[in-house]
Amino acid sequence: MNIHYETNRAISEHEFIDLLRRSTLAERRPIDDANCVKAMLHHANLLCTAWDGTALVGVARSVTDFEYCCYLSDLAVDQDYQKKGIGRALIRLTQSKLGKRAKLILLAAPKAEAYYPQIGFEAHRSAWLIPAIQELK
Repeated sequence: MNIHYETNRAISEHEFIDLLRRSTLAERRPIDDANCVKAMLHHANLLCTAWDGTALVGVARSVTDFEYCCYLSDLAVDQDYQKKGIGRALIRLTQSKLGKRAKLILLAAPKAEAYYPQIGFEAHRSAWLIPAIQELK
């Protein structure tokens, strides 16, 4: 296996959705909404990808200011390629593009909650969520 990594190489919505399905992340992403997926790719400003030849096998999609914070919105690795260090390599590549004060922030999928502490992430007890369409009280 000869995996190579790229930064900000454009991928199509189809490639992204296909990888999400092969990683099981599709169950938590709006893969049936083409406009949303297109916007997810278009507005992400840091995209790190892993390739086995011409096959996309991993992606780390982030929104960042590059100096203070980086929201790692999607970390997806094809199930056939998991447990081979690809996720770690994608996170390291993401980190390499950030300033020294920047912190990575993410919300773990339930199936991945045990993974992140194993590689050095610390849980944060005060993350808060609200849908954009919900009015504040």
